[in-house]
Parts: sequence; C-alpha cells; structure tokens
Amino acid sequence: MAAKKILVGVVMGSTSDWEVMSQAAKVLKDFGVPYEARALSAHRTPEALAQWLRTMEKRGARAFIAAAGGAAHLAGVVAAQSQLPVLGVPMPSKYLAGLDSLLSMVQMPKGIPVATFAIGEAGAANAALFVVAMLALSDAPLAKRLATFRASQARAVIAAKLPD
Repeated sequence: MAAKKILVGVVMGSTSDWEVMSQAAKVLKDFGVPYEARALSAHRTPEALAQWLRTMEKRGARAFIAAAGGAAHLAGVVAAQSQLPVLGVPMPSKYLAGLDSLLSMVQMPKGIPVATFAIGEAGAANAALFVVAMLALSDAPLAKRLATFRASQARAVIAAKLPD
C-alpha cells in the first residue's frame, strides 16, 4: 500500500514546540492541505531527520515548515538537506524571548535560504498561510479557499466596532 500523499512537512525541534506549531497545523487542516508533523532535532536526531526529509519528498511534499528555539538550527539543516522551500518559525525562548531563535534562523548563509517568519504563534500561522498561497498557484480550488479566507478577514475588520 502506498503512503498517503503529504504536501507539507511540519517539523519542530521538541514536542514542547507543539503548542505554538499547532497553529500552523490548524491552518493547513482548515485549508485541507495534507501535512505531517514531527518532533525531530537537528542536534539530537540528525539521521532520523534526514530519513524523514527523504521520505517526505518521496511522499510528495512541496515545502517544509521548520520550528526551533535557541540556536534554532533546524530550519537551516532542513534547507541544507532539501531543495524544497523551507519556512522557518522561531520559537519563543526563556531568556531572550525568541530573539536568539529569530536571529539564528534569519542569518542563513548565502545559498541556503530559509524564509523566516515572526516568533511564535503568528509566525506559525503565517508560515502555513504562505505555504497555502504557494500551493494555490497551481491549485484553483485552494486559491478560491484562500480568496474566501482573505475576504472574510477583510469583512471582520470592516465590521469591527471600537468601544465608545
């Protein structure tokens, strides 16, 4: 039996990152984009990470969302091992509130790009929305769902009332 086709791999350095990264998973689920989420470490499980990346590519993955905190090497390692787009989500951290994660992730060497998003939940959701937009370029029904979502956001802003 063939493995289920997955379009997006969501990987995080630790299971403790799931609280934030569940926001990416929710967006992908809401748009009907098949994904697989895993906790794999660039430092503690490098062979398992490399194997998972190869497996995901064979299963049809079109992009990876990678989240990590602190040194935040995971997104860069994923980008070094795959030619697919990598979207990085810096995790909030205990001492520097995620600034360390952001700077580590955004400062990739020339030639190994990682599209880095905001620290935390907004970054996770926006990374997933960015993947949806990329996939929608060649998927008309997904493009229509994205347009509906954007129109709904606009209506909510227009309808919002400020307190007296």
